[in-house]
Amino acid sequence: MSNIPAELSYTAEHEWVSVPNAEGVVRVGITDFAQDALGDVVYVQMPETDADVSADTVVGEVESTKSVSDIYAPLTGKVSARNEALDTDPALINSDPYGAGWLFEIALTDTASYGALLSATQYQEKVS
Repeated sequence: MSNIPAELSYTAEHEWVSVPNAEGVVRVGITDFAQDALGDVVYVQMPETDADVSADTVVGEVESTKSVSDIYAPLTGKVSARNEALDTDPALINSDPYGAGWLFEIALTDTASYGALLSATQYQEKVS
């Protein structure tokens, strides 16, 4: 069974999203379920810092020994940070998907859209 932290929100594309901080910034990564399905991650292509991203659009990809999968922006905003550690160690996604394996952060332009994401319970039902 996959690890699905209750304090995060989720997308149908198997990404997790942190609660917006006081500045309206969220952290994004792929779920434990997704990293397990992908297998060993060998390369990650993420949006650049300061790039504008729109919800539900492809902003990068994750390449594993099994396949290549798209990364979608879960919400609309501007990329405020990216996890540079993944450039040299993409396997962090496998070893710590909810910690050191995070992908990027988005400064939201519409914090109300956060409420449209899946809860941990809803995501659990989707992947069960």
